[in-house]
Amino acid sequence: MEANVALPAALIGDPVRAALLMALMDGRAHPAGDLARGVGVTAQAASNHLSRLRDGGLVLMQQEGRHRYYRLAGREVAEALESLQRLVPPPRPALEAPRSRPARQIRDARSCYDHLAGRLGVAVAEALAARGLIAADPVDDRRYRLTAAGEAWFRDFGVDTTPTAGRRVFARACLDWTERRPHLAGALGARLLTRLLGLGWVARVEGGRGLRLTLAGSQGLKRALAVELEPLVETKQSLASKPSPRLGGERVG
Repeated sequence: MEANVALPAALIGDPVRAALLMALMDGRAHPAGDLARGVGVTAQAASNHLSRLRDGGLVLMQQEGRHRYYRLAGREVAEALESLQRLVPPPRPALEAPRSRPARQIRDARSCYDHLAGRLGVAVAEALAARGLIAADPVDDRRYRLTAAGEAWFRDFGVDTTPTAGRRVFARACLDWTERRPHLAGALGARLLTRLLGLGWVARVEGGRGLRLTLAGSQGLKRALAVELEPLVETKQSLASKPSPRLGGERVG
């Protein structure tokens, strides 16, 4: 029997629910009130939509005191959203450069659920490939494999290279929806982003899934991978968000 894809498609197809799901693409749990403000709807409307998403298995909810925290139900939901973003037609050349600061931040660097995306994510993936640290899998070119040099580099950089168990792909090429070139996803990509955050080379931008390349990160990536990108100037809005409670499920890194 064929799976009924119309059910999740109908849930995602509503503009407000789609916006709520995209707000959760940073892989963290967020209170319903913050999500409502972020997408510009009332708390009651957000609660109704989040309940439908929860009933449809696309988000998880955790109660903390008076607050309800929501996050995506898993990587499969994030991967489905990534795939849908890639179906969006590319912008016309005249509109290619985002005009608003939030749009530029999202294009420059963002978390794609649990891995690094945007111009920065693509630049890091291309640098890893150019240095022979990762290579396309000869059997499945949608996946990456670590080379011997890559094993040593990632270990020295403080990233665990232990293969994953179960269904999670260790390293894969995720086509970036803004750059139309792949960045590094999978468990290895998640572990790398965790390390970059831990080093303070990237920082979360408050109020979204954008990431900010710090001065230390700009200098460090230039030394480590010859990646040359200018750091984003820190503002009051570019401070790292306070950590939110995590729900059950796999967290890599």
